Amino acid sequence: MSVPGAPRPAIQELPRIGDRMSYVYLEHCKLSRDDSGLCVQESRGSFQLPVASFSMIMLGPGTTVTHRAMELIGDAGTGVSWVGDGGLKCYAYGKSLTHSSSLLEKQAKAASNKRLRLGVARKMYQLRFPGEDVSKLTMQQLRGREGSRVRSAYRKESERTGVPWSGRQYAVEDRSASDTVNASLSMANSFLYGVAFSVIMTLGCSPGLGFVHTGHERSFVFDVSDLYKTETSIPVAFDVASSGTENVWLSTRKMMKERIREKHILERMSKDIRYLLSGSTYDDEDCSDEVMLWDPDGVLPSAVSYKEGDCR
Repeated sequence: MSVPGAPRPAIQELPRIGDRMSYVYLEHCKLSRDDSGLCVQESRGSFQLPVASFSMIMLGPGTTVTHRAMELIGDAGTGVSWVGDGGLKCYAYGKSLTHSSSLLEKQAKAASNKRLRLGVARKMYQLRFPGEDVSKLTMQQLRGREGSRVRSAYRKESERTGVPWSGRQYAVEDRSASDTVNASLSMANSFLYGVAFSVIMTLGCSPGLGFVHTGHERSFVFDVSDLYKTETSIPVAFDVASSGTENVWLSTRKMMKERIREKHILERMSKDIRYLLSGSTYDDEDCSDEVMLWDPDGVLPSAVSYKEGDCR
C-alpha cells in the first residue's frame, strides 16, 4: 500500500544546482520520509531536512535510510553519496538533475579528439590564469605553470597563517600519519570533490571523462575541483591548522561549507562546466525529457514503427 505524499515535482520546479546549498554530512542517524519531508532521527532527537535545498547529501558511518526516503531524495534531484569516516572515501552515489544527454555528448566528443581536448584543457587553465594568454601553450607548459601556481599558493598561505609548510604529505588510510595542515587539506579536498561530483552528475556529464586528468573514474571531478582549490581547500586547511583546534575534521567541514558558500562555488561550477564543454555560461538546465533515435544525418523521433527504406 502506497504512502501518500506530495506529487513528484517536475525538474523545472526544483531549485537549480547553482541556487542550492553545497552539502550536508550525516552520520549515526536514520533517514525516513515524513509525508513530503525528509526526517533525520539521531540520539539527540529528530529534525526535518529541506532535501531539495542541497546539492549533495553525504551519508557517513552509522546511517540507515528507508526506501521512501531515497524516493524523496531522488524526486528532489539531490545527489546522495555513501562515504567513509570524514568523507574521505566514496563508496556509492546516485541521481542526476537532468534528462538530457546534451552536455555528456559534447564532453565525450571533446575528450575523444586530441585537438578539442587540448582546447578544453587550455580553457581550464585560462580560468586559473586570468589575464594571461595560454592559447598557444602546450600541455607540458600548462602543467608547469599550474605547478608553480600551486606551490606559490602554499607558500603564501604559510606566510599568512604562520603554519610551517614542507610539502604535500598525506596517507588516505591513516590520518595520524599527516601533520594537521596536510590532514585538513585531504579532508577539504574530499569535500570539494564531493561538490564537484554532485554538480557534474546533476548536469548529466561523466565524472570519468577528464581532460587534464585521465584513466580514473573521477578524472573530470579532479579537473573541475582543481579550478577552485587555491581559494577554497588550501586556505581552509591552513586556517584550520593555525586555529589550534582539536577536532580537525569538524573544523574543516564547517570552514569548507562556509567558503564554498562565500565563493559561490556551486553556481560557478555549473557555469564553468557549461563554458568548458559548450562555450556558453547559460545556467538554465536542459529539462528535455525526449528520447530520439540516432541517424547519420541527424536524429529521428522514437516510438515510431519504421520500415526499411523510410526516409526522413
